[in-house]
Amino acid sequence: MSRLVVALLAAVFLLAQSVLAGCGRVSSPALADAYAHSKQFEGSGASLPDAFYQALIRGFRQVVPDATVSYEAIGSAAGRKEFAENLTDFAGTDSAVTDADGIMPGTFVRVPTVAAPITVAYNLAGLDGLRLRPDTVAKIFQRDVRRWNDPAIAADNPGASLPDLAITVVRRADGSGTTDNFTRYLDGAAPSWRLRSGDTVDWPAGTLAGEGSSGVASSIGRQAGSVGYLDLRDARDAGLATVALQNRDGRFVEPTIEAAMMALAAARVHGDMTYDVLDAPGVGAYPITALSYLLVRTSYGDVAKADLAKRFLTHLLNDGQAIADDVNFAPLPEVVRQQALAQVDKIRG
Repeated sequence: MSRLVVALLAAVFLLAQSVLAGCGRVSSPALADAYAHSKQFEGSGASLPDAFYQALIRGFRQVVPDATVSYEAIGSAAGRKEFAENLTDFAGTDSAVTDADGIMPGTFVRVPTVAAPITVAYNLAGLDGLRLRPDTVAKIFQRDVRRWNDPAIAADNPGASLPDLAITVVRRADGSGTTDNFTRYLDGAAPSWRLRSGDTVDWPAGTLAGEGSSGVASSIGRQAGSVGYLDLRDARDAGLATVALQNRDGRFVEPTIEAAMMALAAARVHGDMTYDVLDAPGVGAYPITALSYLLVRTSYGDVAKADLAKRFLTHLLNDGQAIADDVNFAPLPEVVRQQALAQVDKIRG
């Protein structure tokens, strides 16, 4: 009798497995693909915050191991383009959304994530502690000043031994929020600046183009006498010297996390969650501090996808802020963090 019972139970178990396989929620390839897609959250965009996002994703994987979050650093402009074409679930950007991006108003929210100093980094052997006023920076990047011992640079660095060496300007090749922040700063702070501002500008002939922040860092590192703009993380990773810039209060300030946080503390917020951080007031504020954002959809048409988006962003704005300084980024001020969490609440399935 016991053998018969065991046989019957085994048959029932096999029958149950067959039924579940035939009518479960992943019974067909289409349903399986849909279920897998709801567990993925894919983004692309700005290269400036990439190190922070990659560290954040690694930490999130420990919390939600069955979800896949990915981010590709392709530049702010390209990231917004992919987001507009529904190729990604979110986009990273360091610059504003414009009509040209093709992202319909009301279909997305902007979530501030982290900030970073944009450095003016250079390659001059034996010369540390270089100081520059904003107008001198403008003249260098416009190619009005072409040698390191130019009187304009000497006036900013009294007593320094400046080499009679040609200046090679390195700038971004791709559409970049870093370029937008750098040129907007010069447009406002340097009277002589004439190239205007944007993710791309018409750079003078003779400048070198680098893909992404890492490409700019690599070009500066290879070329003696070169100078370029890039985030603090990439400048430090490449071992580059950085300029102390004169801020609005007339102080020469090194690009540090602390100086970026001082700039953030003085930021002015707008209704669309953009912040005026550039050339912020404050004795210790670093003048070219960029705030990064993620663009996320207000509706994903998928409850599971929306839930994953909200979990990831909540992790970013809570536990994630604690790792910002570890990877050379400035965490959000508390008031900004709370406003960002309110943006996350707007996401629907």
